[in-house]
Amino acid sequence: MPVSIHSKPPRRAVVIAGNRTPFQRVFTGLTPLDAVDLGVAAVRGLLERTQLPWKEVDSLVWGGVILPSGAPNVGREIVLDLGLPPEVEAMTVSRACATGLQAVTLAAAAIERGEADVVIAGGGDSTSNAEIKMGKRLVQVLGPVSMNRKAGPLDWLSAVAQLRPLSEVLPRKPEVAERSTGELMGEAAEKMAKRNHIAREDQDAFTVTSHQRAAAAIASGRFNKELTALEIGERSVDRDNIVRADTSVEQLARLKPVFDRKAGTLTAGNASALTDGAASVLLMSEEKARALGLTPLAALRSWSFVGVDPADQLLIGPAIAMPRALERAGLTLGEVDLVDIHEAFAAQVLCVLKALASEGWAKQRLGRDAAVGEVDPARLNVHGGSLALGHPFAATGARMVTTMARELALSDKQTAILGICAAGGLGAAAVLERV
Repeated sequence: MPVSIHSKPPRRAVVIAGNRTPFQRVFTGLTPLDAVDLGVAAVRGLLERTQLPWKEVDSLVWGGVILPSGAPNVGREIVLDLGLPPEVEAMTVSRACATGLQAVTLAAAAIERGEADVVIAGGGDSTSNAEIKMGKRLVQVLGPVSMNRKAGPLDWLSAVAQLRPLSEVLPRKPEVAERSTGELMGEAAEKMAKRNHIAREDQDAFTVTSHQRAAAAIASGRFNKELTALEIGERSVDRDNIVRADTSVEQLARLKPVFDRKAGTLTAGNASALTDGAASVLLMSEEKARALGLTPLAALRSWSFVGVDPADQLLIGPAIAMPRALERAGLTLGEVDLVDIHEAFAAQVLCVLKALASEGWAKQRLGRDAAVGEVDPARLNVHGGSLALGHPFAATGARMVTTMARELALSDKQTAILGICAAGGLGAAAVLERV
């Protein structure tokens, strides 16, 4: 437990600023940039935005889900490529879709423990540059030959002759699927929608709201201080390209189900798109922020990471993590001003909301006598979410922290709770408070 109920740590970690690249649909505007390039762009923009002297950075905690095999410690590569002082230590973490939030909470914990004063955290993925993996059999047979300097043509021919059947040696298409169950994430979400009686119409309506709110935020300039334009060749990529201001329930209703073509409700419209992008967050101790003359946006009050059975309800984790984070913060759901839930699928968010409002869920899964509570739609995902903005797996948590921290600072709101589902049956949550 990172924070005792109703108490503050001796050293409090505060969010100073955040910055991200534009989020772009896979194989569109950001395709030339790999995961390291995207991370460098997000962190450089953060440093430029805050004018933080580079020598003040103690550490970088970065997240990645689609890690490049040649440089899996993306965090360290970002430090080196940027030209930050080589003394800036760095690591890379992975917790599927909750990776960005994991990086932020690890940074906060290090600051609370006095291990660092200034930490940059975040994450990013280039889905466009996901590596095509070769079959195990191909690697096991050809690997020893390729590493044998004395191998000749006969050795290679002998190895090739062992490559049967062909299905075992063909490259594997990248899929968002569970290793333990073999189930695609969308298939698991489809099962959840049926189990919890989530109607197609409600999913599409929720999706439209996400797009409308994200479009309104863009039009108002709300994201201008959270996003850095990128120059790629002669092109300028300066905005998210998945948001559709003119999306309607009628348009979405015409899309065919993807994961259960006969009786399904999940479509390409009410599911988040494969996305490229990166997001970063600057965290400090309160004392260091004062010394540098920087004004914090918010502080991390508590957080929680949980696991559920992937074969049961794969993406229901936030319905457990969020109540635990609230309890650790000494708050109830009704007392929180803003709720931000990652939108992997509209159905998944609606399932989580239904669980939070269910007395049965509270008794069976949380050991409580009463439901956690209902969420007022007016305070849920107020600037849209992953359905509209996109979902670069490791970047989403850092994006959510940045947007909610800024919302607390710009409004009269005091607290926000974040909830994220993740592959492997994981759930994550964090409570932010205005400073």
